[in-house]
Amino acid sequence: MTPGGPVAMPSPPQAPAAPDPAGTIIAVLLIGPAGAGKTSVAKYWADHRRVPTAHISLDDVREWVRSGFADPQSGWNDHSEAQYRLARRTCGFAARNFLANGISCILDDAVFPDRPVVGLGGWKRHVGPGLLPVVLLPGLDIVLERNAERSGNRRLTDEEVARIHGRMAGWYGSGLPIIDNSQLDIPETARILDDVLARAIASPPQW
Repeated sequence: MTPGGPVAMPSPPQAPAAPDPAGTIIAVLLIGPAGAGKTSVAKYWADHRRVPTAHISLDDVREWVRSGFADPQSGWNDHSEAQYRLARRTCGFAARNFLANGISCILDDAVFPDRPVVGLGGWKRHVGPGLLPVVLLPGLDIVLERNAERSGNRRLTDEEVARIHGRMAGWYGSGLPIIDNSQLDIPETARILDDVLARAIASPPQW
């Protein structure tokens, strides 16, 4: 610079880059009622990431038990609760193992806001405090329509679907991010999930 010459204006400070969930090793818990589309969205999201990602479904793991399976639809009791807890511990162990080996994971489960046994505390304990929970909560008419397309023990009665959906509304006001995917297809929901996760990575929710 020439002495006495004009002084260049300093460049404005660079804004910190927004977190990129597509390239970050993370663990996500996708919560929602039966028929919310948790499994479909979780699989699509896992399939389209730039880093290795696993999908772990609590229902799939519970159904590893064949003879002696305690189906919660037949009534929630000590037996079904014990199998649920076992499946959640198994999912947590798998998630920690994947993360330790550089593989992200997305888990899905119908976690109830008013039921400590199947609440978030167990997931945090088994996966770790870095777990990012997101609620998928479409309208009741949508979950009834999707439930009607199911078969076997995954299909619930309309009354049960409505009861579960009503309890899931308790997540509003919880501080957890909620995606209403009533009018969204799976790719759109996965894109919004990435946006939600970017914000959660930058400012993790308190739960």
